[in-house]
Amino acid sequence: MLNFWDIFQHLFNPRWIFFYFGNTTLFIILAIIFAETGFFIGFFLPGDSLLFTAGIFGEDLCKNFYNVPFFVIILIVAFVAILGNIQGYWLGYKSGKFLYKKKDSFLFKKKHLIIAKLFYNKYKTTALIMSRFLPMFRTFAPIVAGAIRVDFKKFMIYNIIGALIWTFSIMLSGHYLDKKFPELKNHLEWIIFLIVLMTTFPLLFKIKIRKKLLI
Repeated sequence: MLNFWDIFQHLFNPRWIFFYFGNTTLFIILAIIFAETGFFIGFFLPGDSLLFTAGIFGEDLCKNFYNVPFFVIILIVAFVAILGNIQGYWLGYKSGKFLYKKKDSFLFKKKHLIIAKLFYNKYKTTALIMSRFLPMFRTFAPIVAGAIRVDFKKFMIYNIIGALIWTFSIMLSGHYLDKKFPELKNHLEWIIFLIVLMTTFPLLFKIKIRKKLLI
C-alpha cells in the first residue's frame, strides 16, 4: 500500500494517476486542478500534462462517470478550475498582506508572489486568462487579484473565460489527437515529457518578464 510520500511523488506522473486510481481518476483530477489554482502550494502540480492526458483517456473518464459526454467532463473540470480561482482570490483577499510578510519555506516562495503581481500589474485582468497557460502564474494570479482587491465581478468574467479556454483547448487537443493517432497511448511518457519541456518555456518567459518589469 502506498504511503503519502509515494503518492506525492507520483502526482508528477499523470499516467500513474490514471492507472492507479481507475474509476476515481476524475475526482483526483478535480482535486489537483482545484489545489493548483486555489492554494499557493499548488504551483508544482502537473495541471497542463494532466488535462492533456485526461483528453487522451477521455472515453475512459466518461465510462467511469455515468457515461456522460466528454463535453460534460470538460465543463466539470472547467467549473472546478473556476472554483479554484475563487478560492485563490479569497485567499489573497483575506491574507494578502500576511502572505507578503510570510517567510520563505519549501512550499512557499515570496518571490513567486511578487513576480505574479508584476505580471498582473502589466497585463491587468487579462492576466487571469494568460496565466492559465503559465505554470506558477496559474496559481498566484488569482491570489494577487484578491490581494489588490480587484472588483469581484470583473475577476469572475476573466476567471470563467480563462478556465473555459484552458480546459477546452488542452483536453480537446489530447482527445482528438488520440482519435487521429490511437497509438499515442503507447508513447504517453514521451508526450508528457514534451509537454513538460513546453511548459518550461513560460518559466523562461517569466524571467524575461521579471527583468523587464524591474527595469
